[in-house]
Amino acid sequence: MKFPARILLSQDKKFMKRTKDALKQFKTKRRLATIFILVIVIVLGYNRFYNYVSNYYEATDNAWTYINEPADGVTVEYVDNTIVFSPDTGATTGFIFYPGGLVETEAYAPLMEKLAENGIECILVEMPYYLAIFDANGANGIQDEYPEIDNWYIGGHSLGGAMAGLYAERHSNEYDGIVLLAAYSTKDLTDSDLDVLLIRGSEDGVLNMDKYNENLVNLPVDYTEVIINGGCHSYFGDYGIQAGDGTPTITVEEQTEDTVEAILEFILFGESDILSKPLHTA
Repeated sequence: MKFPARILLSQDKKFMKRTKDALKQFKTKRRLATIFILVIVIVLGYNRFYNYVSNYYEATDNAWTYINEPADGVTVEYVDNTIVFSPDTGATTGFIFYPGGLVETEAYAPLMEKLAENGIECILVEMPYYLAIFDANGANGIQDEYPEIDNWYIGGHSLGGAMAGLYAERHSNEYDGIVLLAAYSTKDLTDSDLDVLLIRGSEDGVLNMDKYNENLVNLPVDYTEVIINGGCHSYFGDYGIQAGDGTPTITVEEQTEDTVEAILEFILFGESDILSKPLHTA
């Protein structure tokens, strides 16, 4: 039995329309499924990130006393995203400091306050989520706020030190030197005029020594290295012992004092005899 051509053509059009509609529905469902999967991935990723950054090391009660009850002659105040430790007698040398990763900013108050006691204006930069990687340019604009400061240094601990090195490489003409505590610079500073001080503890169990040694080539040949006998990674701040760190044979107070001594000699007097004497005898 033969059907008229117009009937066959009509049936073909209906078939193609149904096929087209089915494909459209399939693409819509696939798009919705893709969006749904992306939303799940984003939510899970955010939750994982939030859990990660929420598990930070808190400053000890002792560290907070250097904020709330600084020594006579030192003023401590929160200014924008910084904590400023100022010697009341005025200062001509400034030190901008980036905290270690996932460490509460105030944990570095003892170090900053003791440097301020010795005439150095210390600016402790607060980092988003306690991770300097999210604000490597945190030092931007700080120098402009302190026109009385003639000599500027930048530094940091661990991840903060690495980010300070990144910033220093881009702004080397704005600083006299850099201080890296249990940290190394992945950026080439060899052509800069920066003085470089490295300080680490002999019992550091967190610092990757292979990476540390590999990146020494990024420093000027006259860099200064100080190893604190009995010191560890965590004691450059006051927040307890970090996971994976070694066992220190000195107290956090002793390591802080040794660190202050090394930085003061480096900044105020040049490298002098830092390397020739032990900073601590256990």
